[in-house]
Amino acid sequence: MLLRGPVLTFLLSLAALAAAPEKRPADYVEPRIDTHQTRWIFFASASRPFGMVALSPDTKLDGDWGAGYIYVEPYIRAFSHIHDWQLAGVPVMPIVGRMNGHEGYEAYKAPFSHDREVVRAGYHKVVLDNSGITAELTSTKRVGFHRYSFPATGDAYILLDTGAPIAMTKMADASLRKTGPRQLAGFSKMAPTQRREKPCTVYFVIDLDRDIAEFGGWEMGAKGKTVRTGVDQVSGADSGGYVRFRFAQPAQVRMKVALSYVSEENARRNLEAELPGWDFDATVRASSDEWNQWLSKIQVSGGTEQQRVKFYTDLWHALLGRRTFSDVDGRYVDNTGAEPRIRQVPLDAQGRPTRATYNSDAFWGSHWNLNVLWSFAYPRMMSEQVSSLVDYYTNGGMTARGPAGGNYSFVMIGDQAMPLIAAAYNKGIRDFDAQSAYAGALKNAYPGGIRDHAGYEFGANAQGGGMQYYVERGWIPANPGGRGMHRAGAAETLEYAYQDWCLAQFARSLGKQKDYELFLKRSANWKNLFDPSVGWIRPKNADGRWLDPFTPTCQGGACPGFVESNSAIYTYFVPHDMPGLIQAIGGPRKFIDKLNRQFEQAAPKRYVTPHGRHAEEWVDYENQPSCHMAHLFTHAGAPWLTQYWVRRVKEESYGGITPFSGYNGDEDQGQMGGIGVLMALGLFDVTGGAGTEPRYQITSPLFDRITIALDPRYYPGKTFTITTRGNQPGNVYIQSARLNGKPLTGRYWITHRELTAGGALDITLGPQPNKQWGVPGAQ
Repeated sequence: MLLRGPVLTFLLSLAALAAAPEKRPADYVEPRIDTHQTRWIFFASASRPFGMVALSPDTKLDGDWGAGYIYVEPYIRAFSHIHDWQLAGVPVMPIVGRMNGHEGYEAYKAPFSHDREVVRAGYHKVVLDNSGITAELTSTKRVGFHRYSFPATGDAYILLDTGAPIAMTKMADASLRKTGPRQLAGFSKMAPTQRREKPCTVYFVIDLDRDIAEFGGWEMGAKGKTVRTGVDQVSGADSGGYVRFRFAQPAQVRMKVALSYVSEENARRNLEAELPGWDFDATVRASSDEWNQWLSKIQVSGGTEQQRVKFYTDLWHALLGRRTFSDVDGRYVDNTGAEPRIRQVPLDAQGRPTRATYNSDAFWGSHWNLNVLWSFAYPRMMSEQVSSLVDYYTNGGMTARGPAGGNYSFVMIGDQAMPLIAAAYNKGIRDFDAQSAYAGALKNAYPGGIRDHAGYEFGANAQGGGMQYYVERGWIPANPGGRGMHRAGAAETLEYAYQDWCLAQFARSLGKQKDYELFLKRSANWKNLFDPSVGWIRPKNADGRWLDPFTPTCQGGACPGFVESNSAIYTYFVPHDMPGLIQAIGGPRKFIDKLNRQFEQAAPKRYVTPHGRHAEEWVDYENQPSCHMAHLFTHAGAPWLTQYWVRRVKEESYGGITPFSGYNGDEDQGQMGGIGVLMALGLFDVTGGAGTEPRYQITSPLFDRITIALDPRYYPGKTFTITTRGNQPGNVYIQSARLNGKPLTGRYWITHRELTAGGALDITLGPQPNKQWGVPGAQ
């Protein structure tokens, strides 16, 4: 009953949007979906695609989980500009009355109501109920743009709490100074975190559209914070400042905040290049137009309003989270060495950057979502993400797997860049340094590479990744030792085997036959941990004996030997050798029955395990290791069961569009959005697209018509269209399919070449399964 009011208000706002004429893809985006319990990196309303600036209201500011914009929190504590992987900073807040910035977030927090809130892709508007201030936010890629409407008052302030702790980080140092009658500048130096080993400094410049009546601030001293007036600068950890205005009549203040991780001068360059003027409404329109341009790469029609809202919000998430780290001139900070160094991305003949660099969470599991989606819809972005990860090999000696602040974060396990690189190269996305990418992949495939660093295991002599065991034995003990999190030998063995297969495919395409054969052989290492006596992947002790006692599920976050999961799920982590796994389990019939029972057992909980309890269930679409499971029936000769279970997972796990449903907890910077998009399109690839002849598994689309615009820089076709006949509730089974007018029989897939050549896939759906369609050898 407590949720009825917020949910009702939210749904009424969606209904009003649904009534608007001629909606564009960007108009369907609802950023507040599943924001009731989320992460710092999840939500950013006033942001551009992959933007450095991620500006939004923060209702909670403590920690990583449960921080940022939390829908059920009644107070806004700040509007901050950075919501990134292990990065946060530059919180500001407009107030009236007594200046209380030095007292902290809890002193100047403001109540607000969702009834007077407007949230769109690229724009956020709220009313602060205790002051009557209306705050509006938008941005360019590297500049946050604010418009505050103040009541008449002699005490209008904008607080800049630039030295305060925020989210997962404290500030080791900070500085804010007045540089002109309408200008400020400074920096915030983020202290190291558990996941980011080194400090990272963000520089900023701030322009206002009216003269500052008073500047002041506060600094931390031996007896606490001291307010300082009549100064032009404040500095130090926990310092901050304010600007004051006096208004005889209600008035607006516009403020631009430009960021750079390179220098204050580069922050100024970013501002001048991206936002030289003061037209706030034009910037809102430009942001909406840019989002619409990106989202329109996939046009859908048909389905329900709710399905279209969720589809474009999923796609928005897939284009949101992995954020630009380089400046408009292509310079960026490299923190992999003893001291920070300023680097430069390649420039074209006119001196313009050819690409950007990025800061992001792990690519752990992205082979089942972003790698597949980006490859056909956004190949240029896939190329830039590959180049950004490979830069770390060039600069620091290892290809990264989740860079934070210009350095390695060693998030999760393995060489997560490898599937991304192989998929890009084997899909014809080759405008990156393939030789450096390959050299980095080889480095990571042996002891001393990134695989040896288990979760957040910094420093030399890392061994939590167990690579010495892997190379010598072909498997890793349940606990290989080391200092990091996620020291889990069964999961590591399985993931390394898949990454070896990806590396083998990359080697084959580069003509490196001996390497291909070596890594293809290593990719069979998963078999070393399959115990036929129990029918599951089973960890081993260091002495080679099976771990005992053993159960496929257990209580808590991870069973021994597994990462955020259990044997019931990780047993299916053999995407590169499904025929081998099916045979090991006892053949197609036993495989299908086993997997089907797991889905039946998981159905009462919507195939979702609460975050932090991943070891307890048989299927877990809250987290990455499970994201392919519904698609595996097809590989055992039962595509109709894949169609059935994919649709149920899509509707029950990922179908919600309120602040209390839709992603189930950990969206992981677009990954769960990405799997939602693929399920809605009816396209997937269990292998992550890394093979030398990549292809897409076909399932039942949600929509009557889907048009994918192909990038002419990479692909010969103009568009690929998917149409469905008989698309109505209950019709989830494919009866027949035609590719470019010809019957598609005896296979459940189309190749990447066929899709990117352009053409049409026509699918007929019905209420009963056609158990012949898509089965190799059947007509």
